[in-house]
Amino acid sequence: MIANALLITIAILLAYGFWLLGELKFMAPYKQELFHVYGNWICLAASVLFLNLFGFALLLQRKLLLKNTGRKLSHLDRQFRVGQIEMPTPLQEDEES
Repeated sequence: MIANALLITIAILLAYGFWLLGELKFMAPYKQELFHVYGNWICLAASVLFLNLFGFALLLQRKLLLKNTGRKLSHLDRQFRVGQIEMPTPLQEDEES
């Protein structure tokens, strides 16, 4: 899940960065001064944006992809306790192969 959230976050930030490159063409002659004066603030803002997008992507995945997981796992746990499902021992797996 973390890898997927990271991939989604990087894709969104790349798309946003390319969009910004197109919109801020008129500031290209001033890029040295801007990065020299505001470089730390730009880096801080980009880091905060990255963390917020990463958290949102992780939250969205947990809400959409892990729906009813607890109920499904409790049902499986009840079946194991009752004894309806036989777990093969490692010895049985070796004999079948």
